[in-house]
Amino acid sequence: MSANPVRIFVPVDAAALSVGAEAVAQAIASEATKRGLSVEIVRNGSRGMLWLEPLVEVETAEGRIAYGPVAAKDVPSLFDADFASGGAHPLRLGKTEELDWMKRQQRLTFERVGVIDPLSIADYRAYGGFKGLEKALSLTGGEIVDAVKASGLRGRGGAGFPTGIKWKTVHDASATQKYIVCNADEGDSGTFADRMLFEGDPYLVIEGMTIAAIAVGATRGYIYLRSEYPHAHRTLQRAILKAEAAGLIGASVLGSQHAFHLEVRLGAGAYICGEETSLLESLEGKRAVVRAKPPLPALQGLFGKPTVVNNVLSFAAVPWIMDHGAQAYADCGMGRSRGTLPIQLGGNVRRGGLVELAFGISLREIIEDMGGGTLSGRPIRAVQVGGPLGAYLTAGQLDVQMDYEALAAMRAMLGHGGIVVFDDSVDMARQARFAMEFCAKESCGKCTPCRIGATRGVEVMDRIIAGTEVPENIAVLRDLSKLMIDASLCAMGGLTPMPVLSALDHFPEDFDRPPLPLAAE
Repeated sequence: MSANPVRIFVPVDAAALSVGAEAVAQAIASEATKRGLSVEIVRNGSRGMLWLEPLVEVETAEGRIAYGPVAAKDVPSLFDADFASGGAHPLRLGKTEELDWMKRQQRLTFERVGVIDPLSIADYRAYGGFKGLEKALSLTGGEIVDAVKASGLRGRGGAGFPTGIKWKTVHDASATQKYIVCNADEGDSGTFADRMLFEGDPYLVIEGMTIAAIAVGATRGYIYLRSEYPHAHRTLQRAILKAEAAGLIGASVLGSQHAFHLEVRLGAGAYICGEETSLLESLEGKRAVVRAKPPLPALQGLFGKPTVVNNVLSFAAVPWIMDHGAQAYADCGMGRSRGTLPIQLGGNVRRGGLVELAFGISLREIIEDMGGGTLSGRPIRAVQVGGPLGAYLTAGQLDVQMDYEALAAMRAMLGHGGIVVFDDSVDMARQARFAMEFCAKESCGKCTPCRIGATRGVEVMDRIIAGTEVPENIAVLRDLSKLMIDASLCAMGGLTPMPVLSALDHFPEDFDRPPLPLAAE
């Protein structure tokens, strides 16, 4: 065998594994052995081009060459074509970085995902990792907080609250113990950015949380991860152990006087745990029920102590900000939406996956230019942005810019950046019913407007779909929606009417139904 093995990258991301990446990796190893070729198979994260998975990359003198989607049966023909040297083959796509999907992006948070071995600290450092943490260690907590404030970073979990203001509140609070909590309960439909980041670049979130701990004076942190992410869980656990062994976290962060101990806790499949106070209750070992606010978690959070609770993508943005400067981050985006947003594109779309772009790109550009339109080839009828509680937008509203305020002006929301596309075969009345049913099942049950309102909402929707007294029941549905918006304790009940009302307003024809025929006696 040759002295210098060829590096071949095969994703270990869950999406790639679901379409045969493990079998492809094994086939490459077996075929190389048969042919006497020396190869090093690196299990990287996904580049986000999910329609091309498993995407195999080969490191050559000219750069990384991509092939995809590769099946195990394709491997012998790839070796016949000398793909280990970037040879021509029907599956050859060219240099990965020059693919249109990649070239158009502005990858700050996801710059290493798909590039490095996720568990290699050496790889992480080679691509700029821990520079932000090193910079933070040279600053006071207040200076770190000021930098995060100046960057304009807002919570990427959906609420869009300024991250720096939350950190300052915890920084200024007086307490013997403070906590950092990462909300990784990624439960919105059409979202997978958190999972991809954990599976492709876990040290980034560890670094971001450690910087937060130094900024506010916290010594313990928890990542609350949804139980449906076993691959992410394994990777995170291994990454934390490696980081501790390397002295990056633990009793002394990079040899400093700062201590930061980090643990992963698994959720139990409750959507409501995406709400920060419900998450804290669960972390404390209690039933996941929403807390009344005030007091804010920043003052009385986990175990009653000041707590920073941020989404995965919020923490993941911080190392780049500390390394490159607040102004460089603020220079991306528009209005009050600064920096970049990892957008997750799914549903009935030709090219689904993850795109990271500065705030301000239009929804149409994302779906039509990046996504290639619908997979079915039929016209787009509706698009839901922001998860199951987000509004349904029409094909005529696709020119809206991806921006917190622009979407709010349309009575919609950005949420976690998930986009789900529907073609003209969708029944919007049934989609509206789904929103009510989802809330009825996932409500924590603490407040009556959410617990009972969603249950009654499903019943009203069933009468509308059956064609029973449609105008009267639509009036009841609107009245019920107003009550839920005005009186629910948290966003679960308060936002459930958003998709319902948007469907009523934008697609009234789907609610104008004739009565169902009586069953024959």
